[in-house]
Order: sequence, then structure tokens, then C-alpha cells
Amino acid sequence: MYVKGVGPKRAEDLQAKGLETAADLLTYAPFRYEDRSNVKPLSQLAPGEMATVLAEVASVHSPRFRRRNLQLIEVVFEDDSGRLTGKWFHQPYLSNVFTVGTRVALFGKVEFDTYRGELSMLHPEYEVLREDEEDDAALHTGRIVPIYEAAGKVSTKVLRSVLKRITDQLPALQDALPPHIRQRLKLPDLQAATRELHFPSPDADLRLLNAFRSPAQYRMIFEEFFWLETGMAVKRGQARTETGIAFELGDKAREQIKKMLPFKPTAAQKRVLGEIARDMATAAPMSRLLQGDVGSGKTIVAAQAGVIAVENGYQSAVLAPTEILAMQHYLYFKRIFEPLNYQVLPLTGSMSKKEKDFAKRAIASGFASIVVGTHAVLEEDVEFHKLGLAIIDEQHRFGVMQRKALQQKGVTPDVLVMTATPIPRTLALTIYGDLDVSIIDELPPGRKPVHTSHKTKLELEQVYSFILREVKSGRQAYIVYPVIEESENASERGLALKAAQAAYQELSKDVFPQLKVGLLHGKLPPPEKEAVMDAFKRGEIQVLVSTTVIEVGVDVPNATVMVIENAERFGLAQIHQLRGRVGRGAAQSYCVLVTDKLSDTGRERIRTLVDSNDGFYIAEMDLKLRGPGEFLGTRQSGLPTFRIGNLLRDREILELARSEAQGFVESPPSQQDLQQAMRYIRDNWQRRYGLALIG
Repeated sequence: MYVKGVGPKRAEDLQAKGLETAADLLTYAPFRYEDRSNVKPLSQLAPGEMATVLAEVASVHSPRFRRRNLQLIEVVFEDDSGRLTGKWFHQPYLSNVFTVGTRVALFGKVEFDTYRGELSMLHPEYEVLREDEEDDAALHTGRIVPIYEAAGKVSTKVLRSVLKRITDQLPALQDALPPHIRQRLKLPDLQAATRELHFPSPDADLRLLNAFRSPAQYRMIFEEFFWLETGMAVKRGQARTETGIAFELGDKAREQIKKMLPFKPTAAQKRVLGEIARDMATAAPMSRLLQGDVGSGKTIVAAQAGVIAVENGYQSAVLAPTEILAMQHYLYFKRIFEPLNYQVLPLTGSMSKKEKDFAKRAIASGFASIVVGTHAVLEEDVEFHKLGLAIIDEQHRFGVMQRKALQQKGVTPDVLVMTATPIPRTLALTIYGDLDVSIIDELPPGRKPVHTSHKTKLELEQVYSFILREVKSGRQAYIVYPVIEESENASERGLALKAAQAAYQELSKDVFPQLKVGLLHGKLPPPEKEAVMDAFKRGEIQVLVSTTVIEVGVDVPNATVMVIENAERFGLAQIHQLRGRVGRGAAQSYCVLVTDKLSDTGRERIRTLVDSNDGFYIAEMDLKLRGPGEFLGTRQSGLPTFRIGNLLRDREILELARSEAQGFVESPPSQQDLQQAMRYIRDNWQRRYGLALIG
């Protein structure tokens, strides 16, 4: 559809925002609405009211203040009836926007300036009205006005004009939402809902609109979630019809598990292993998500599943998103499988060609029972002798396609996805909608909650004195620096690494000259990393200065202090992971969060960590403070792109959509209806969700 006002440059800006077609624009919802229906001549304005005015710029002035950092732009606006002053602080660029003679629509609160005895508006919303845009005043004022997030240089005003043209010439839209669901839930039809979403009727409830609960918004949110959940439900159904491996949990496997276990499993671990074993025993391939808080023992449960596979004559692959995590898993699995004589091999991108070739031969021949690696395991030339189980760690950093690639390596292997970040239920339903969920909701007995405190840089001396006391009483400590190991910015990585190395020099020479201080970071060769960790485990290193390489999988029960420098630079979930490296023995453990200056959000995040040790609550707060995309890491997060739905705000709509979608897939009015729905998802929604939903 050709849209007047969208030339090549604007089309490029819109495309960068994922808006490629007129249909995409129709689902690009305003993020708020303003009631600009109260349009008045300047002479009729009254102090205290919210009003919209149409006026021309008469003059622009920047008064000088003694405080040089105070910048003010004053613009005098006039119409045929009077004048009004608009004031903006710290926006010097506005002197170029408001040139004399420019026609402007202003919306804001009218105030009376007692000093000058005149009416003014402080920081009003403004839109420059150009002659070449038709019906400007009628579209941008005098009504409930939609406010859009700008797309590059395409402003909210341009988007409003473009969408008005699209909705005015809208052909009849195909409403694919099943009629029986639409009628039962009393949802408006698609045509009416689309118009109302962008240009609400004069009697629309502004409060409902800004809460995203108008009938039109509710319908559009429900529809987004419904098609996603329908796709997920079909995927689950398809997976259950595939033929996989029916593993047997025989006496040999039970004996091997007992021999391997370093401790008595908790009731939650036993329950979850039971769920996994039952899945593995069926002929349909397992697709299960294993969730649990820090230290709850997810990896040992996954290892037990690995034993079941190996004792049935199959191989297991363990896939991690980073080399560091892959190496930690490799060292852990190597240690716990040692008594069972299983061959555990690593396969990562940084290994030499000779090491890789050996690993590939060992995997293809079946010599390697357990393969632990990064995405290098997915490469085409890696062939498994008999892959039966794929254990994927931190799957949300991988995305669905990588999981599929690993599944294609085996006959149809069982898949167990572990996540070290507890994910709130709503989000888990969305990202892992095609998986069954197991939750380990209990920590091993005797674990004391880690005591968390907050200190500023000025209190570092106290922190160091505390570390010294703990080490003198026979304990060990971590001091962690914020190196973003996976950062794309090499210079940022390098600077942060230098900071950690400089801190190590200072701590070992000046602060703790009497202690054995070690350094661990991602750039160390694997044998050196292993040597440092082993020395720390044996107690030969008393204070370990580290980057976030110790975030997951490191278990040293004697370490009781975790100091996190520049804690404001970490996400809540990441700090919770780091804090989980202590508190693994019977002694009381401590986590000290050292920060620089904090914003209000920063203070809120630190307070959350000081107040709670519950990973699920912390993840919930992290999600609220950062939003779903950043919470998961937007790149390849496996998180669908929603235009109007919001996973935090619209939880109950997501639950309803999920239940309706499951009912629709399990009992469709007819098979033809279901096939039609699948075609509709493939043609209209698959690109937008960014997920390989339908096979």
C-alpha cells in the first residue's frame, strides 16, 4: 500500500524500527494519549487549567543568570486575542526550533507569572505546524491525541499524520481471531479496534486509554498474545507426536547416580529428577525447562539426567552461551563423573585446531560420553555417534534456532534447558512456552541466608578490614570487578580488564601484603584458570580478585565474603548470581555491594538486594526496573517482539490468551479452522515475533 508522506528516507527510518509495511504501522500503538480537546484563544485561558492553544512565535529570548549552569529559553506566543510565554529549562536547541512567525500547537498547564503579571506555560508539549501538512490543527489538537515513540527522525506528529491517512483509506481488514472467542470475550472487531487504537472517539475514557485497558487496546493485546500462544501450543503438540528415545531408568543407572552424588538430594531435587526421568522414559522427546534459585542444585540434577542417557548407551551434550561458563561446566562435570569413568570432553571456539580435531573424532566415535561446549558444538562438522540428551544452559541467551540445531544433531534427543536466572512465571510462559517447567524451590539443608550490606567507595577501608578478619578466622573472600566479558566493545572490555589487574596489584601489594591474593579473568588460558580455581578451592589463595567469570558454577564452601565493586554496573540477577558463590558452607556468609554515585533506580536496585535473598522476587524486581528486553539481554533473547502487549502490565491478558489458545488448538471448531489459523500466523505474525514458531 502506497502511503503519502512516506518517501525513501522516512521508509528507511521506519524500517530500522521494524516497521516495514502499512500493516506494521497499524499495530504500532501510541504509548500514551493526551486530551487536547480544550482548544482556546489565548485571551480565554485561566490559570490552573490544562489547555491546547494554537499560536505564532512572536519572540525568543534566553535570559542570563548568575548561575551559569542555569539555561532558560522564553518564547512569546501570540494569536489574534492575546499572548502567552512558554518556558523551557536546559533545552537550548529550542531557540532553533521556535523561529519568529512559526505556527505552533502548545499543550500544557496554564500558570500565572506573578513577577511579570502574565500567563505562561512551563515545559508545555509542543508541535510545530507546517503549512504543507493538511489539517494540522484538526489532527494534532482539539481531540484525544495519540503520542507515538519517534522512529529515527520520524516524529510522533509525522507518525500521526501518516497513520491518519492509512486509517482513512483502510480496506476491509481480515479478522482472523476465531469468532467464537471474540464473541465470548466481547472483543470489538479488528477494523473498529484498529481505528480506535490510533484515533479514539471523543467520548473515550482517557484514564482507560493510558492504562491500556480500552476495549480496542484490550483486543489488540489479547490478539498479539493469542497468536503467539497458539503457535506455541501447536509446537508442543507437534513435539509430542515425534518419536524420540524411551530411556530406561534401570538398577545400573540408579547405582551410578548414588556413586556420583556428593550429597543427599533435597526433596525438591528428587521431585524434579522424577519429572525428568518420567519424560525420558516416554518415547516422545523431552522438552523441559529446569528453573531454580542460586545454589539450589540444578547442575547436579542435570548431571543425573546425563547418567540415565549414558547408561542407556547414548551421549549427552552440554551447551553454554559463553566459553567461561562452558569451561566451568566442563570442570564440574569432569570432577563429578570421575568416579563413573565417563569421558568428558570440552569443545569451544578458542581451542587449537589439533584439540578440536581430537574432540570431534572422540565425539563421532562415541569415545566421549559427555561433550561440554559453546556454539562450536553446533558446527556442521561436529557429528555425534549417538546423541541422546542435550542440556542447554541459559537458553534465553541462545534463541530457539540454536536449540533446534542441536536437536538436529541426534536422532531426536531429549532437551533439558537450565536457567540460572529465576524467571518470573509470565516471562517463562512466553519464552519457554513450548517447554514443560520444573522448579527446584528449596535450598540444600543447613544453608544460612547470605547477609548483604551496601557500602560506598568512601567506606572501602572498613570493607578491607572485614575481609582481613574473616581470612584470619580461616575463611576466604572474593572481590569482583565489573568486566563485561561478552561486551561487543573491545576497548570497554580492555579498560575494565586493566582496572581488575590494577586492583589486583594494589590489593596484593598495599592492602593485603600479608595474604595470598590471586587473580582470575576471562583472558587467562584455560589451564591457568583451572590452576587458579584449584588453588582457591584448596585454600592456597585467600582472596580471589576476579571478573564475573565466577558468576556461575563455582563452588568453594569455605569462601564466606563476596565484595562486588561498582555494583551499580551489574544487573540485579547478575549480582544475585555472584552472591550465590558464597553461603555454600555452614558458616555465615556476607555480600558487600560497593557503589559509586547512585541514581534513584540504582538505589532501588541495591535496596532490593539488601532486603531479599529470594531469586524469583529479585528477578521480578529486575524485570520491573529494566523491562523484559534488557532483563534478558535483547540480542537473541528468544523474547518475541510485542507491539502493544507488555509482559509486566498485561499478565492477566497473557494468561487468558494462553488458556484460550490451548483450548482452541486442542478442540478447534474444525481442523480447517486450525489450519487457517496456522497459515495466518505464518503469513502475518512469524516475522514480527522473531521466533521459528511453526514447522
